[in-house]
Amino acid sequence: MSTKQIGIIVGSLRRNSFCRAVANALTSLAPENLSLRFIEIGDLPMFNQDFDDDGNTPESWTRFRNEIKELDGFIFITPEYNRSIPAVIKNAIDIGSRPYGSNAWDGKAGGIISVSPGSLGGFGANHHLRQPMVFLNVLMLQQPEAYISNVAESLNEKGELTAERTLGHLKDYLEAFSQWVNQVSAS
Repeated sequence: MSTKQIGIIVGSLRRNSFCRAVANALTSLAPENLSLRFIEIGDLPMFNQDFDDDGNTPESWTRFRNEIKELDGFIFITPEYNRSIPAVIKNAIDIGSRPYGSNAWDGKAGGIISVSPGSLGGFGANHHLRQPMVFLNVLMLQQPEAYISNVAESLNEKGELTAERTLGHLKDYLEAFSQWVNQVSAS
């Protein structure tokens, strides 16, 4: 079985981001056939089609589009802002889907892990993020779902994810995602 290249897209830019803590934990839990790497989205200027139309495409957009084209799949780790996804994730999705007819996301495996300090685990963000994925033909892992609630209680004093139950759930999620990306990339 070949190693699949998976991009980790973290939707929180905050220095002590809960999403980043979860993403860091994923890198140590991944099965051998998944190579996880972080894809930077914090440097992407807001999407404006005029940049592409006028031939002034920002270098960060070109870098981002090229990076995601090389990948076999993506795991989005998102907080919930006002019952939806943060603008930085939506911006990255839009940039990767353009120019029209050049959707870099098309036909690849996707997964979502939503993270919240509250008890709902980012349920709203998780489901809002699924909506554009359908249109962009990102083939989303349906089960198991991953909602990390009360995340602050799962971190140690260094901000590292240490709760065994949460780590176990994430390990199971990655095993399922591994099977999913193999299935998607075989078709």
